Amino acid sequence: MLESLNIPLPITDPTWIFFLVLTIILFAPMILERLHIPHIIGMILAGVAIGEYGFNILERDSSFELFGEVGLYYIMFLAGLEMDMEDFKQNRTKGIIFGVLSFAIRFGIGMWSCMELLGFGITTSILMGCMYASHTLISYPIISRYGLSKLRCVNITIGGTIIVDTLALIGLAIISGMYKGETSGMFWVMMGIKVTLLTAFIIFVFPMIARKFFRTYSDSIMQFVFVMAMVFLGAGLMQFVGMEGILGAFLTGLVLNRLIPHVSPLMNRIEFVGNAIFIPYFLIGVGMIIDVNALFTGGSALKVAGIMTAVAVGSKWIGAFITQKLFKMERNERSMIFGLSSASAAATLAAVLVGHQIIMENGERLINDEVLNGTVVMILFTCIISSLATERSARRFALEEKLQFNSGKEEENELPEQILIPVANPETTEHLVNLALMIRDTKLNKPLVAVSVVTDNKNIQERKQAGLKNLENAAKIASATDVKVTQVSRYDLNICSGIVHAAEEYNATNLVIGLHWKANIIDSFFGNVTASLLKKTNREIMVARYMIPPTTVRKIHVAVPPRAEYETGFAKWIEHLGRMASQLGCKIAFYATEETLTYIKEVASKLPCRTLAMYATFDFWNEFNVISEHMDDSHLAVVVCARKGSISYDTSFERLPSTLNKHLQGSSLIVIYPEQFTQDGAAITFSDPLGHNESQHYEKAREWVTDLLRLEKEDNK
Repeated sequence: MLESLNIPLPITDPTWIFFLVLTIILFAPMILERLHIPHIIGMILAGVAIGEYGFNILERDSSFELFGEVGLYYIMFLAGLEMDMEDFKQNRTKGIIFGVLSFAIRFGIGMWSCMELLGFGITTSILMGCMYASHTLISYPIISRYGLSKLRCVNITIGGTIIVDTLALIGLAIISGMYKGETSGMFWVMMGIKVTLLTAFIIFVFPMIARKFFRTYSDSIMQFVFVMAMVFLGAGLMQFVGMEGILGAFLTGLVLNRLIPHVSPLMNRIEFVGNAIFIPYFLIGVGMIIDVNALFTGGSALKVAGIMTAVAVGSKWIGAFITQKLFKMERNERSMIFGLSSASAAATLAAVLVGHQIIMENGERLINDEVLNGTVVMILFTCIISSLATERSARRFALEEKLQFNSGKEEENELPEQILIPVANPETTEHLVNLALMIRDTKLNKPLVAVSVVTDNKNIQERKQAGLKNLENAAKIASATDVKVTQVSRYDLNICSGIVHAAEEYNATNLVIGLHWKANIIDSFFGNVTASLLKKTNREIMVARYMIPPTTVRKIHVAVPPRAEYETGFAKWIEHLGRMASQLGCKIAFYATEETLTYIKEVASKLPCRTLAMYATFDFWNEFNVISEHMDDSHLAVVVCARKGSISYDTSFERLPSTLNKHLQGSSLIVIYPEQFTQDGAAITFSDPLGHNESQHYEKAREWVTDLLRLEKEDNK
């Protein structure tokens, strides 16, 4: 049809090439979704249709090679970036066993089939055995879409991927070196040294550079470009020492894992760009090299393709089956392992193309055209099988998780979580929003509530505009992670009553506010607004002060007072801190009495952060010098406090401001007031909006003077 319109084929104009590719990326998922087929298959089939061996609409030019290479690196990078490192450490032995076992099974069956069924020589069979052994995480985007990257079976498969691909690429390098004359022992010794040194360089140096960059530069575009540069630096260096770049991209993802929280604007941008452009480009490019016609033009191409596909799928199912039985896993975990590991693309393409370019002494190619076409067909079918199996298994996991979540909700008799963020200072808005994003329950998918209170005072219009700007900024920050923000601008006689009324209106269960900077002696450390909020709401309040970006915290120290386990919100604040630690991938240390630690361990053992938790006996909870000795500028101190009159309240809380100023003055800090039952005392009402807070100023002033005089006497002794 295009030829009848006098449009020369293949199309070479960059504008139309990009338009056609974007059209495919847009409509392929929409069409195949109605057929309940993973859109990954649609990308590959679209590549077959528009490629040289289809309708010849586009040729596989340098743009497909470039974007395809980026897409392949993206898949491996995301696999390392989204891996649950603590779970991976727990399952690393299983991952290594799975990798070695899978390689041995696939390599052995592959060699046997090539020699016995296809009649190939020993060298060709070894190369094809390496090709069978490798696999590509081409269906990993399905895992990301369902949010299942933390599953045990997923981490085992990803850990095994690096093992099988490394062994396969080493075999490929040996075969290639034999025909290039690079078979001396010194060559392999030097190659091993270079790979080892480069791996150590990526593991130890990359995180240092990234941590320094993220603390220095907060611009979202600069951070994204920096991450991409690190990915290609790792891939390029790995190619430089003779290995495939996918290993460097995967290692870069692993070392940046702890520095890029899974729920953060940066992670959202990385996933968005990869899934929208680069990964689809790679999949379309894979489809464009498939020559379907070669299977039906005579010869043994169809036989070779059938045997290769059967051997590839069968050997990988056997590996998944043995892994399931060996580690006593469930059937759906076996299906997930098989689905993720059954696709052959990256290392397989590298092996077959290298073998096709090698000319043996008799003038024949090490891998002939029939094997090349058969390999490409095998890639197509294994990608289809991988996508279908992974999608089916992911749906089962998602359904099970949803059923468990719903049953858990029915057992709870409380309001669904709703986080409210009062925004007033534009310098702290980003930190507070990022904190709220890290502690929120992603399963509820509820928007955050940001509130700006304008009091009846002079310059009301200016302060209103400033408040609206702060609200827009909060919404912009959260929208970068696909989280909505309900923007609330209120007029009220004082800020506290405005926040409380907004919290009641939106059923807020948690308040995240910024720590007040003390201005004078009668100004409390937490500010009058915070003090009033503690009296007028029983919800959990987090008072935060960050000296570094929240996403760069490397360890959390939590000081817990005695009898904290008797507070209503005890489990809730542990869960919130656990989510934060899981997002950051950092250790969380609890300091409490022996009795309280027992309850903390019980709650934490049911949370994803259980492998990150550390415990230390802390008989005198307010001796923060013990914590400050273990703090550095990348750590966060969390102090669990209590409202006056609560079960865990202690008179030492009155000296908390001076104690914190003394030991944690330059540190990032969060003070948590757990949720309580409704307290006695009048709440703020519209008829009494001030809540009679004025009399408290004199009491606070007297307490501060007394404390200061006492501290001066102690210092003079």
